[in-house]
Amino acid sequence: MHVPFLQRIVAGAACLSLLLVCCPLLADEPADAAVERTRKTVRMLDDVYKSAVVLITQHYVNDSDDLPAGTAAIALFDAVKKKGWHEVRLLDASGEPIDDKNSPQDAFEKQAVAQLKAGKNWFEQVVEKEDKKYLRAATPIPVVLEKCTMCHENYKQFRGAQPIGALSYTIPIE
Repeated sequence: MHVPFLQRIVAGAACLSLLLVCCPLLADEPADAAVERTRKTVRMLDDVYKSAVVLITQHYVNDSDDLPAGTAAIALFDAVKKKGWHEVRLLDASGEPIDDKNSPQDAFEKQAVAQLKAGKNWFEQVVEKEDKKYLRAATPIPVVLEKCTMCHENYKQFRGAQPIGALSYTIPIE
């Protein structure tokens, strides 16, 4: 009489264990780990892209007839997107974009620019599109070189870490 009761307890414990292991609603850790991995990827890409723009400007932009590093970066961003890796956009935060395509386009980008101009150094949202999750993140771009004002006269008014722009990322969470 005691054996069936004990068997039911063991069977119930086994079922509960299986449920806890298999139920994604009860285990948020894998999703959080995936978001953190994606954040790390964004930080790495942000360093690479911004370093490239600074190096191009320092070594190859000598007068206003040279190809601006921002234009080269936009061409790189387009190539990366066409290959299906991720999307990154150069956003204006000065209010005077050289090209209107660099103006914030959606609610995320508008909110990101406002937050970055308010002093934040990172803004993000996890979004879902077509049953796939993405990390949308934005980072500030300050004026780091005097050469930047060759093409952007209006940047002379910006000082220190005050952003004149942002990079806006949309990266799949895997």
